[in-house]
Amino acid sequence: MIPRRCILGVPVCITIFFLQGSKAVAVSPPDAPTGSSLWLCQPAPRCGDQVYDPLQHCCSDDTILPLNRTRQCGPNCTFWPCLELCCPESFGPKRFVVKLKVLGTQSQCPSSPISRICPS
Repeated sequence: MIPRRCILGVPVCITIFFLQGSKAVAVSPPDAPTGSSLWLCQPAPRCGDQVYDPLQHCCSDDTILPLNRTRQCGPNCTFWPCLELCCPESFGPKRFVVKLKVLGTQSQCPSSPISRICPS
């Protein structure tokens, strides 16, 4: 008796064989850009009324910042405003907690995951 895998594999092999032998022709409009680079049809990211490169900068409070910029979070801690939030603790003595920003959302201190607690 022939195993089921072999029976199902035969049509797949035949299809791949015919696809490799066929020649596909790509037709592009006459005004299409030429070259090997990929053209994406996406709006450029904006920060307020300015456009920025998300591979080099971020938008934090309507300000364009370099990705490696750091800021103070309390007296003894630094954080990256492009990736993290500085959140004061609302209970007990004044402490600060650095929390992660969640991509694709308006990150807020109460709902963001904790990255680290700043030393007092």
